[in-house]
Formats: sequence, C-alpha cells, structure tokens
Amino acid sequence: MKRFVIILLFLVTNLSAQIKFEDFFLDKTLRFDYYHTGDAKSQSIVFGELREEPYWGGPKKNLIDPFNFGNYKYEVYDKETGKLIFSKGYSTLFAEWLTTPEAKKISRAFHETVTFPFPKREVILKLYSRDRKNNFVLNYEIEIDPDNPFIKKDKTNSFSSSKFIDNGDPSQKVDIVIIPEGYTGNELDKFKKDVEKFVKALFGSSPYKENMNNFNIWIVEAPSYESGTDIPRQNVWKSTIVNSSFYTFDTERYLMTEDNKTLRDLAGNVPYDLIYILVNTSKYGGGAIYNHYSVAASDNENFEYLIVHEFGHGFAGLGDEYYTSQVSYEEFYPHDVEPWERNLTTLVDFESKWKNLIDKDTPIPTPPTEEYKDKVGVFEGGGYVPKGVYRPMQDCTMKSRTVNNFCVVCKKTIQDMINYYCEK
Repeated sequence: MKRFVIILLFLVTNLSAQIKFEDFFLDKTLRFDYYHTGDAKSQSIVFGELREEPYWGGPKKNLIDPFNFGNYKYEVYDKETGKLIFSKGYSTLFAEWLTTPEAKKISRAFHETVTFPFPKREVILKLYSRDRKNNFVLNYEIEIDPDNPFIKKDKTNSFSSSKFIDNGDPSQKVDIVIIPEGYTGNELDKFKKDVEKFVKALFGSSPYKENMNNFNIWIVEAPSYESGTDIPRQNVWKSTIVNSSFYTFDTERYLMTEDNKTLRDLAGNVPYDLIYILVNTSKYGGGAIYNHYSVAASDNENFEYLIVHEFGHGFAGLGDEYYTSQVSYEEFYPHDVEPWERNLTTLVDFESKWKNLIDKDTPIPTPPTEEYKDKVGVFEGGGYVPKGVYRPMQDCTMKSRTVNNFCVVCKKTIQDMINYYCEK
C-alpha cells in the first residue's frame, strides 16, 4: 500500500507539472456558490451563483491536489480536451451535521463554495462526496462558460484590507486571510493587536515556526454592528459581520458560522488560501473544517492552543485525537472504514498511515505506559471515542490543550501541506 501511495503521488505531481497555468487560466478566481441540501439518508446540490473575484491566491503549478483529504472533492476539466486541470479536497459544516441526531429527523440546506482559477475557456466542474466506505462518488456536474454574462462581478462586502505579513508572491506562499467577527468600528485597533497575538501563537509552534517565511497574513477591516457573538442558550444575540455562534450543533464550545456567503464575500477582498475568523470574545470556543474556515475566540486564556489546534483541522485536515469531551456526533468514524485523516486509524488500512514510523519492537495496539510515552505507536482513543479509533502518540496538540506539541505524524502532514502551497 505504501508503494502504491508513493506511485500515486508521483503520478499526480507529474500531472500537475504538465498543466501550464497560463494555458488554461487567468490570474483571478471563479467562485461557484451552491446549496448543499438533504439529511442523513440523502443529499443533493443546488446551484447558487457564479462570481468572479479579482485575485487568485493559490498555487499556479500544483494545480492537482495530491492528498485525497476531505469529505468532498471537486475537479475542473477543460471541456475541449477533457483534461483534468484543477482539483481540490475539502470538508463542510454540512458533512458534520449529517452525523448529528438532528440529521435523522429533518432536512436542511447549507451554503457552500468552491473556488478555482478563472478559466480561459469552457470547463466542466464535478463535485464528489464520499460514500459509506469513503470512496468518492460523483454528486453534481455543470458546464461553465467563462464568457457567461451572468457571472457576477460586483464587489460585495468590500472593506479596507491589507497585507499584515508580507513574504512574497501569493502563488508561492500560504495565504491566510483573517476576518474580524464581533469587533465594532471602535474595536478594529484591538483586532489588529489580536492579529499580532495570532501571528505569535501560530508561529510559536513547530513546524510553523520554521516556516514563517512561507506564509502571508492578510486582514480585512470589516466592523460588526455589535461586539461579541451569539450564545443561544444564554439568550445572547449579537449583530455581527459573519453571524457566528456558540452552541453550533448544540455543543457549547463549538463556535462556527453558517453564513458562508458573507464570509466568502469578505475573504474575496484579498488573495487567500485559508480563512481564519477571530471572534471578539473571552468565552472558550472555536472550530475548524478542512479547506472551509477556522475560528478561535480572541480573548480566551487558551487562545494560543485554539489558534494552532483549529488551524490543524482547517489547514492540514488533522482529526481530533481526544475522546472525553462532549460532541454532537454519532459514529463520526465508522470502525470498519479507514479515516481519511492522516493522524487517525481504525487499523482497517493501517499500511497507508504511519506504520513505517513505528519501531519493530513496539506492539500494535500500543499500551499507554511510561515505556512508550514519547514513542510513535498505535494508542487507542481518538476521533471522539475511547475504543476503535487510534492515534499516533500518547499526547499531541490535536489531543490536549497543549502548544508546540504536534506529534511527528501531524508535523509531517502540516509540512507536506506547506510544501504543496509553496510549490516545493
């Protein structure tokens, strides 16, 4: 299996190298907005709108995603030749909601977005989701003509923006756009100070600290009408720019937003790869979804941990390794399927994970004893359950409220993602 993965990555890398950005794309973004509807039994995609954005922040060489991460993926094909010219994996809030008890009772609709470089000629966009066995299945397909007069070009939610950390060309850097949530016009100076805290926190942990020059940080100065955020079970409701809320899926600490459209409109003020929302609150909370967005409470005493932990989800697709905290999910990781996250395994296909990093004398599963405290192994407990899901080491920033404590598997995954965005 390991040999197969290496060969696959080699083929994907070569395929990307064969695609010249200037042959197929312009240096701006085409944004495809849609509604993801359904329940635990079925789902469907409903077209929303097409929007042109003035910047492309992603790689121009690494156009084919080599990771196979995410609950979903999308592919863009050149219509004339049938050639795959862009792909990317991602996850969504809808995918998480599908594992909650509510999804067994009612249907809902979530606004979602995929972006790709603006094509020079007609393309075919294909959206895929994973089935019960984690195989990708085609969900939706649409032909897109870049000359379509109904592709929206008006600027929505346009605000002052700036490059907070400038390390060079966006196509060769990881570009993070930080969105202020619950900061009034009089609190935007506080927002900038909180961004300074963000920079210190993120680049205080390895492997980010060793890669600081591979990141650009952008900010959008978008004020909220009121300070703070919603806390529904305390009957606290605030008028804020991206409508975030604690108690997402009725889990108190889960601080997210369902207003994807406004969020994307704000992010489109700059070239970006990742979105990070800083919420002006001292209450503990946050959340993140791979290639969707990350969130952290700006004034909580655990701010540094929140920043790096949530970015581990949003940037590198790392799974949660804890199993004692309350969540709303039911069978988030079926025990008969190998998780797509690199730092979790059910041992269904452990050959594809970190088996090559384990000493031959280390037992699998590995007992959580002092002997194996700092060794790579297969420790039971992770993915929100104490049994059936395993993690690489006894502790990690993806397990406990610790900083600068990513395990070797998580570090490698983060570094691989940095290299991908930076075209290394």
